[in-house]
Amino acid sequence: MDETEFMRGRVYGADHDDPGPREGRVYAELSGGPLDGLLLDVTDHGPAEQRHGVGLPTEIGRYGPGGRAVYAPRTAGDRVYEWRGDVP
Repeated sequence: MDETEFMRGRVYGADHDDPGPREGRVYAELSGGPLDGLLLDVTDHGPAEQRHGVGLPTEIGRYGPGGRAVYAPRTAGDRVYEWRGDVP
């Protein structure tokens, strides 16, 4: 199993011992960038996040520790969040 295969179906920010999706939650797939293929729990996202997206802390992006990977929905309400770039 390679790293890409290992990461599929894992939820961003989830506990390593229980990385899968949880019943009753809503998820979007992260597409592109350092978090490609992870699922993002969007259950509690408000209207602004649903329109403009989110900056997710990650150590594996361009800026390393402390950096964020920015993801936004392709269209409002879309379940795929595309990578827009990394920010410090």
